[in-house]
Amino acid sequence: MGKVKEKQFAELKQIPDSISDSEVLYWLKSKEINWSYMKMFKDYSSRRDEVISNMLNISVRTLRNYKKPENKFKNNIKEQLLLLLSLYKHGNEVFGSSEEFNNWLNSENFYFDGVAPVTFLNTITGIRFTEDRLTAMEYGDNV
Repeated sequence: MGKVKEKQFAELKQIPDSISDSEVLYWLKSKEINWSYMKMFKDYSSRRDEVISNMLNISVRTLRNYKKPENKFKNNIKEQLLLLLSLYKHGNEVFGSSEEFNNWLNSENFYFDGVAPVTFLNTITGIRFTEDRLTAMEYGDNV
């Protein structure tokens, strides 16, 4: 494993599988949430820029502009990114892989009014609701 991947893995391990509001506030205040976190999310989630930009309610161009060090993430982007990283960690744990979790996210689901859960990931509430469904599944509730 290269040094960049090792650092990325160490940072990812620090993010809780289920992140509380107080933990989000702590991370936003104490950590530099920058492109390295976005890269981590892209690698971990196996999602393309088009899907990620949709989740964050920004254009693909804006997403790619964040690669430039002078372009700092807005707080709402940082918050959503942290919540998405946490959600994917939890989802990968529940489903065993990013591929299986992505399959679940992309499949119609009764608990999401018959639409795919991925359609809810563009809001904080939607991410939290999806997180709650994962926790329910861990404790025996239906998928």
